[in-house]
This record gives sequence, structure tokens and C-alpha cells, in this order.
Amino acid sequence: MLTVRLLAVGAAASLPPGLAQARPKLAPAVVFQDAALPMQAIMLLLLVASLAAIVVAARKVLSGPRLTGGSAYLQALRLGGPLIGLLGAAYNVLMVNLAIANVGEQPPYPVMAPGFAEAAFIFVLGLIAGVVAVICNWVVEARIDRAVLRS
Repeated sequence: MLTVRLLAVGAAASLPPGLAQARPKLAPAVVFQDAALPMQAIMLLLLVASLAAIVVAARKVLSGPRLTGGSAYLQALRLGGPLIGLLGAAYNVLMVNLAIANVGEQPPYPVMAPGFAEAAFIFVLGLIAGVVAVICNWVVEARIDRAVLRS
């Protein structure tokens, strides 16, 4: 009997996260649209930086014997992407905490969810930019190593 009760409590406790994921209200596009203009700029910057890293790596690999240009950008984005994402996420968490403090007697969950979603989205974009830059940098460095070893 105790086992059945524990299973029922566990099943009931697992429902709210499932229901929260089933809500179509918060999606990445909605998070972007609801974000403040500076945060939208950071999100776009991180996306463009990731695409630019891929373009820089492709041009460098396809350039033939010429080995100049692009490596410094990839090395900077390797560290800068996650740091920019972390800075944006920290700023959003600060704004969420200020909003919670200003809500008063209302439940804070409607205030918290969009802010935390925006913070997580910016942080994930920063990590993606960093990961793309690391992979592209590895490809470029391997190309440079092969070219140097051939000569």
C-alpha cells in the first residue's frame, strides 16, 4: 500500500515538468521575439558569429597553399562566444530577480519562466558559438599543420 502511494506521489510530481514542456507558448522563436532589443542583438550576434566561423574555416581549408587570415577570429570566438552568452544569461537572471522582487503578492512563476528561458537561450547560443569555433579552429589548425609538415 505504501509503495502504491509513493508511486502515485511520484507520478503526480512528474506531471508538472511534462506539462510545462507541452505548453507551446514558450518556443525559441517566441523567446527571441519577447526578448529586449539588446538581448536580441546578442542572440543575432552569436548566430552570425557561428556562421562566420564556418565560412572562415571553409575558406581557409579551401584556400590551397595560402595559410593567412582567419585563425585569430576563430581563436577569439572560441572563448568569446561562451563568455558573451554567459554575460547575457547573467544579465537576464538579474532582470528576472528584479521582476520577482517587484511582483508583490502574485505568484512569480509567470515572471520567472520567460526570463529564465531567455537566459538559457542566450547561454546555449553562446555555447554553440564556442563549440562551432573550437571545431572550426581544430580543422584550420590541422590544415596548417599538414601544410607546414609538407614543406
